[in-house]
Amino acid sequence: MPLEDKLKIAIGADHAGFEYKEILKDFLANYEIKDFGTHTADSVDYPDFAHPVASAVESGEFHFGILVCGSANGVAITANKHQNIRAAICWENELAALCRQHNNANIICIPARFVSTNVAKEMTTTFLTTAFEGGRHQNRVNKISC
Repeated sequence: MPLEDKLKIAIGADHAGFEYKEILKDFLANYEIKDFGTHTADSVDYPDFAHPVASAVESGEFHFGILVCGSANGVAITANKHQNIRAAICWENELAALCRQHNNANIICIPARFVSTNVAKEMTTTFLTTAFEGGRHQNRVNKISC
């Protein structure tokens, strides 16, 4: 991505991730963010938010996605149904770096019930600022899609 481009981020969450989504939106105020919901803490179905975020990244309209739910499993499973989406569950900063460096992940999935808001912010920063290493990893990434 050219440096002159403003990073565009799609974000979404279910009810368990709603609070973290709101915190991350404020934290990422310098980026162009589109919030795909949910917009309350009322119980909802995570695919209703994971699919639109994944579609927005898949289409190229957004550079990256952020999905938050209780465990991050549901949103990751859902997002990874989309072609060319590599959604990675991260619960510590090193994983956020490695999923970008080695897997060229384009969506970070955060388990709100298992990490603090500070860890969520740190991982998000790392995810958005870490480059894909390419090289031997590119060959592996090329083999992911069915």
